[in-house]
Amino acid sequence: MATVHEELTARARSWLAEDPDPETREELAGLVDSGDLDELAARFAGTLRFGTAGLRGELGAGPMRMNRVVVIRAAAGLAAHLRKHGHGGGLVVIGYDARHKSADFARDTAAVMVGAGLRAALLPRPLPTPVLAFAIRRLGAVAGVTVTASHNPPRDNGYKVYLGGGSQIVPPADAEIADEIASVGSLADVPRAESGWDVLGEEIVEDYLDRAVTVLTPRSPRNVRIVHTALHGVGGATLAAAFERAGFPAPVPVAEQAEPDPDFPTVAFPNPEEPGAMDLAFATARAHQAEGVDLIIANDPDADRCAVAVPDPGTDTGWRMLRGDEVGALLATHLVHKRARGAFATTIVSSSLLSKIAAEAGLPYAETLTGFKWLAGVDGLRYAYEEALGYCVDPEGVRDKDGITAALLVAELAAELKESGRTLTELLDDIAARYGLHATDQLSVRVADLSLIEAAMRRLRATPPVVLAGLTVTSAEDLSRGSGALPPTDALRYHLAGDPRRGISGARVVVRPSGTEPKLKCYLEVVVPVADASDLSTARTTADWLLGALRADLAAAAGI
Repeated sequence: MATVHEELTARARSWLAEDPDPETREELAGLVDSGDLDELAARFAGTLRFGTAGLRGELGAGPMRMNRVVVIRAAAGLAAHLRKHGHGGGLVVIGYDARHKSADFARDTAAVMVGAGLRAALLPRPLPTPVLAFAIRRLGAVAGVTVTASHNPPRDNGYKVYLGGGSQIVPPADAEIADEIASVGSLADVPRAESGWDVLGEEIVEDYLDRAVTVLTPRSPRNVRIVHTALHGVGGATLAAAFERAGFPAPVPVAEQAEPDPDFPTVAFPNPEEPGAMDLAFATARAHQAEGVDLIIANDPDADRCAVAVPDPGTDTGWRMLRGDEVGALLATHLVHKRARGAFATTIVSSSLLSKIAAEAGLPYAETLTGFKWLAGVDGLRYAYEEALGYCVDPEGVRDKDGITAALLVAELAAELKESGRTLTELLDDIAARYGLHATDQLSVRVADLSLIEAAMRRLRATPPVVLAGLTVTSAEDLSRGSGALPPTDALRYHLAGDPRRGISGARVVVRPSGTEPKLKCYLEVVVPVADASDLSTARTTADWLLGALRADLAAAAGI
């Protein structure tokens, strides 16, 4: 009987025999020669799971890492799925960011598509994910792929799949593609063309920019000055071009983070929500204070997310990051003011405030599971957002989150307010006074051992909390069984009763594992009524205390 060492070594040598990448071959050969069983076991413990987020993982050799073998198999599975559904000969558009191996993975995908009898077209260079989503619709493609790990650490990469119409895959397509990937045999049996795919010209970027500026109202104010950080990603040039085309003053770039760099040298995590990620942007804004900087806008590395900071002299930095729910409410209010028609939508982990804004405007409202793969499917969609800094303000152009068009619309709103002597902060106060203060926060725990997340979810399912922050839990839903129109998902949702004596209308908590990072995420919302603007300070004090108590009690209940 073969030993564990012999089995792992045999699997590694089999992988080496078909790996087309000299870098990962050298890496894996080194592990085999050193006899590092722990590392070999980690890389051959299974395969990266293909799901509604496509693939995402750490770069390296082996089936549990992102590499050319895994990508070629994924592309072959996608091609088989497209042919099975009558799309043989159809066009697949492929985009990629500037991460390590992204261009290689994109070319491998094109080679597999052409080898399978489909047509393939690569975007002309590393570009924002929204440009890829736009190109799918613009070119009438049957599918699209973007190679990106978004805001994950530098060691990661990913593979996101869109079907015709420019929306990310949802069940059952994800499972069907996964089955096709699993049925791929030897890599030598996967036909791969050496040429025959197209490389699109800059015209596709120009078309995207032409469409992007249509989110603005003609002749609206444009006198607003922003500092912009691309966080070492691919959004800098595209956002600057969009602002120029729209007639805004040129954004002030955060020079240290303006150019794509796959090593992300100035940040621990290239995510504007992470501590420290915005420090250089704050410093740049302070350095340009004499020029009258009105806003800071940050995109994540593939520029499908948009973060906003506003001046706040009460903070150490002089700036305050707005939460995704705050930006979501600002954009919704702006679109209502512009008489937008169609459905407004958000997710189960975002604020309930959007439902009230939509109801007052007489607009349809929908709530979906997390992710734009679900939001994009809402009938008659006009506007969608999720609290993780994702906004879709032009679903007919880009049926996905788009950090470039969202930035344009935020800048337009800020310019309109500035012309009347007001600010985004003051508009947020008006919204709170009108609908009640909807305060949100997160308890987010990053782990090295994923079993800790599984244990926390088991504990909460076995012993659901009955009281959190002194508020009675009126309902505890296990969404793994589905709920109403929502399909099953690994999440728990708690609704909490209000407490009129403390000035609390109610609260809500949603707990779920992150779909893209090793995190357990708990989403908190409290609603505090506001009689008039003079009550806002007291309402915020109440909300801050309650959110803190919810975090503490929930951490204890989950054992984290």
